[in-house]
Amino acid sequence: MLITLDSTFALVQNTNMKIKKVKIEIKDIKAIFEDVKETVRKIEKGEKLKPVKKPETYFTSFEAFRKALTPKRLELLHIIKTKKPQSINELARMAKRDIKNIADDVKYLEQVGLVEIKEAEKKTAPFISYDKIDLEIAV
Repeated sequence: MLITLDSTFALVQNTNMKIKKVKIEIKDIKAIFEDVKETVRKIEKGEKLKPVKKPETYFTSFEAFRKALTPKRLELLHIIKTKKPQSINELARMAKRDIKNIADDVKYLEQVGLVEIKEAEKKTAPFISYDKIDLEIAV
């Protein structure tokens, strides 16, 4: 059984606008290895693989997910999406948090694929190219 929870981080102003999503799944390590083995088997047989249509991030447990997406990091995602800060300094001011902690959180969120970085004019600006996070938990 698979449970899907949707968390929307921005209001979509135009109802005709396509909503971009990022997918987060919680899978145990055995299931991840099985997926990899299946992909390798298909490649060896010369079968065509399905293209990935939206970014995917995996965690091996709900606890790992909770450690990664803390309330403060979720707040950062919301601020980045809605207020579009032009630098890490500006994001720190908007979040009313220490710049080092913000920089560490943004770096981590970039590593797990939830934030992208634009480098321009000696500034690092975080941005998000999706509107929604889909969380799937296998039970």
